[in-house]
Amino acid sequence: MNTKHKHTELVKAEAKRLGFFSCGISKAEFLEEEAPRLENWLKMNRHGEMSYMENHFDKRLDPTLLVPDAKSVISLLLNYYPSEFQKEDTYKISKYAYGTDYHFVIKNKLKQLLHFISEEIGEVHGRAFVDSAPVLDKAWAAKSGLGWMGKHSNLLTKQVGSFYFIAELILDLELEYDSPVTDHCGACTACIDACPTQAIVEPYVVDGSKCISYYTIELKNEIPQHAKGQFEDWMFGCDICQDVCPWNRFSKSHREPLFQPKPELLSMSKKEWEEITEEVFQKLFKESAVKRTKFSGLKRNIKFLKD
Repeated sequence: MNTKHKHTELVKAEAKRLGFFSCGISKAEFLEEEAPRLENWLKMNRHGEMSYMENHFDKRLDPTLLVPDAKSVISLLLNYYPSEFQKEDTYKISKYAYGTDYHFVIKNKLKQLLHFISEEIGEVHGRAFVDSAPVLDKAWAAKSGLGWMGKHSNLLTKQVGSFYFIAELILDLELEYDSPVTDHCGACTACIDACPTQAIVEPYVVDGSKCISYYTIELKNEIPQHAKGQFEDWMFGCDICQDVCPWNRFSKSHREPLFQPKPELLSMSKKEWEEITEEVFQKLFKESAVKRTKFSGLKRNIKFLKD
C-alpha cells in the first residue's frame, strides 16, 4: 500500500469516527471555473450589503494563498437534519440553527482531525475552515465528489439531500484525490418555483440580496417594504428551497447531541415569540447561530412578519 493511499484511508476513517458522514479530497489549486462566476455574481451586486464577499477575491479562489504550499483540500459534511421540528403555525427558524452554533461544534471536530493527522502522519501544516474565511466550500465539496451544486445553489447528495454543513481542512499534505459526481437535478424546478421572493433568478444562480436568509440575518437596516407578505413566517433564515427538493426525502436525523434544540424552542407559539424578552432570548439562544441577528434583529424580523 503506498503512503498516499494509506494517509488518505487514515484521514477518511478518522473523519467518519468524528461523526462526519462524508469526506472528499481535492487537489489544492486555483478554482478556474469559479473565478468568472464569482466575478460576475459580485458585479451584478447579488451579494447586497454582504460587502465581505468582495474581500479576498484571490484567496477565495486559490487555497495556496491561505495555506502556503497547500496540496490538498479535505471537504467534510456534517448532517444537521433534526428529528423534531417547531410546532405548526409559528414563526420559523432555519433547521441549521436549532441547536448549538455549528461553528463551535465543527471547529472542535476539525481541530481533533488536524491533531490526529499530526500525530499519525507527522508534521503537517494546515488550517480548518467553517464558513468563516474566504473559502468557496460548496465548490470544493463538489470538486471532491461529495455532491453536485443544485439549482438552488446548495450542494446536493443523492443519499442524503442537502441538510448538512460543509467544512474544510487545507493541508500541505499530498493525498489521493476524488472526482466530481454528475448533476442529478434533471428538469426539476421545485426550488425555483417555491421561492417566495424569486431569489433563484435562474437555475444555479441565487441573488443573495433577495433571499429571506439575507433579509433576516445579514441585512442590518430595515427590511424593504416590497418584501412584505413574502416571508411565509420565516424569522431567521429560510429552508423553503431545501424543503421542497425531492432529494431531501432521503434526509435522516442527525446524531449530534449538540444540535438538539431546547424543547421550548420547538413549542413556542407566535404570541410567545412576539412577547420574547431579551432575557429569554439570551437563555434560549445562548450558544446558537441565532445570536448573529441579535435580539434587536429578531424583534425587527418578528415585527415585519406581524405588521
